[in-house]
Amino acid sequence: MNKAIRPYQVPVGNENSLFTLVENRTAYTYDSCELNVFETHQQAKDVKLVFNDFVFTSMLRGKKVMHLENKEAFDYLPGESVIVGPNEVMEIDFPEAKKGQPTQCIALAISQQLIDFTLDMLNEKHPKVLEQEQWKIDPSIHHIINNQELINTVDRIIKISRTEDSTTKDLYVDLAMKEMIIRLMQTQARHVFTSSPKALASHHPLAYAIHIIQNKINQKIDFDRLANAACMSRATFFKKFKEAFGFTPGQYVLSERIKLAKKWLKKPNCSITEACFNSGFENLSHFTSAFKKEEGISPSVFKKQYQGSGSFLN
Repeated sequence: MNKAIRPYQVPVGNENSLFTLVENRTAYTYDSCELNVFETHQQAKDVKLVFNDFVFTSMLRGKKVMHLENKEAFDYLPGESVIVGPNEVMEIDFPEAKKGQPTQCIALAISQQLIDFTLDMLNEKHPKVLEQEQWKIDPSIHHIINNQELINTVDRIIKISRTEDSTTKDLYVDLAMKEMIIRLMQTQARHVFTSSPKALASHHPLAYAIHIIQNKINQKIDFDRLANAACMSRATFFKKFKEAFGFTPGQYVLSERIKLAKKWLKKPNCSITEACFNSGFENLSHFTSAFKKEEGISPSVFKKQYQGSGSFLN
């Protein structure tokens, strides 16, 4: 139920074996990237960290306060990731780290050559919907809430680094890194298009489709009409939607309906059945199974847990 999606849990090091208690580093180096695991076992402030390459970081445990150039400081928690540009200084506080309760984070330093290769391949073989669009990593979307698809790729890189012992190890990591770069861009696109589809709807067909979905989420969605609205065939619409965001239109509709159902379930006088049909589901059995698969608990358990604690938001 909205659990923080964090990468594979790396065992914490024995304090007596660490070189330092603040940002102790274990590194796994490859041709195209370097995986770093950092641990901090005591409170610290203003710890500076910088990489020559683009860096994707993800929290495993504990809490940091991040200070990045020209950005407001923010709490950095498990279930979240942060991207940082080459040579950008990170200033980090560790307000809660202590013996037995360390802060742990991974940092993937990625070569520009691998990033450029991946972007060129996508722009050539899987061009964006609009001619002027290009695949790219958006540095302005730097603080990311993890999704399962993105973290699955990070998990593979960590597990390969810690368990694989073969001459093809570099190849496995290289393949996983390319997928991770794609998943990262899809995650950024999800954030942009789903948070402000109305503003983009007038000049982007996928944003227009998302805007329609969000406004008709409690009604029956006709995907053929949706594809027509986006000026694409059904097959092309599904293909481009999945390429851009990492999920199909149907998966997006389902997730939005679950989100709406949760708001209804928090209303004290709203029944499970009402929440089901008010959210666009046509079948109570399907609603119950889909909700449980997405949230890990049934709608009735969710309602009991949040009874009286939430408020319905438009």
